[in-house]
Amino acid sequence: MDTLSQRIRQFNRFELKYLISIKQAEAVKASVRKYMSPDTYGNQDGRYAIANLYYDSPDFRCYREKEAGIRFRRKLRIRHYETGEVLTGETPVYLEIKQRIDRVTQKRRAVLSYQDALRLCNDRNLPPEADASDQALLEEIFVMIWRYRLIPAVIVRYNRQAFIGSIYDAGMRVTFDTDLTFQVHPLHLHQRRASLPIMPPNQVILEIKVNDLMPHWLIELIALHNLKLFRISKYCSSVQAAWNMPGLQYHTPFAEGMRETLSSAYSIPLFWAQLSESPEKPKLKEK
Repeated sequence: MDTLSQRIRQFNRFELKYLISIKQAEAVKASVRKYMSPDTYGNQDGRYAIANLYYDSPDFRCYREKEAGIRFRRKLRIRHYETGEVLTGETPVYLEIKQRIDRVTQKRRAVLSYQDALRLCNDRNLPPEADASDQALLEEIFVMIWRYRLIPAVIVRYNRQAFIGSIYDAGMRVTFDTDLTFQVHPLHLHQRRASLPIMPPNQVILEIKVNDLMPHWLIELIALHNLKLFRISKYCSSVQAAWNMPGLQYHTPFAEGMRETLSSAYSIPLFWAQLSESPEKPKLKEK
């Protein structure tokens, strides 16, 4: 935990999203590789797997604010970068507030054990021991949970291939997300049950993330591949998919305490070797 506590905790950037086909994605990647490198926190190709547990109010306030295009909005999630090892109560995870202010996306995060993250988000109790640099954020999350009565809403999982900019494009990232699935029961990150597709398997979410100005070569790349901006939220898409699933009857999130959640059986997650031909495991992510 000491090493993790020194990692980057806040990001301010512009995010552009595109919905493209797998064939288009491969063509874009070929162009991107000329200027960017695979994310070193994934495997040799920059691939890794992500699982997010999102929180919302019983009346889906966060969902409705996004759909309404509210210029300032926030959502809370626990993020786990899957490594092929079982997620236990002691495993470090990221507790994040992702917020939008006009066109700028901000992400603030703290590193907690999985059980402490659940203790705060599910039991509404501040963790007994937390890094001093995280205290202000944890107190903000504490107030946010009580004010909006936040409870677990949905789990979203996907595979990502990420590329990072050179020293001349510091902070720039281009990511390709595939195999997006959602899970509404049980809402346990450590259990993989009945994950259902959010969108067709041949679709890819391309995201371009920049701190300031977009380099000229990337502007030309967007024009060359005729990429069109697409307004999409993985969280909102998962809620919509759950509502539209016949027989699922998903309307209100189900609240569970930390002890009740952790008392359920642990599942072995998707192993890294299944995500790509390389058996190399990713490191815990900074971004």
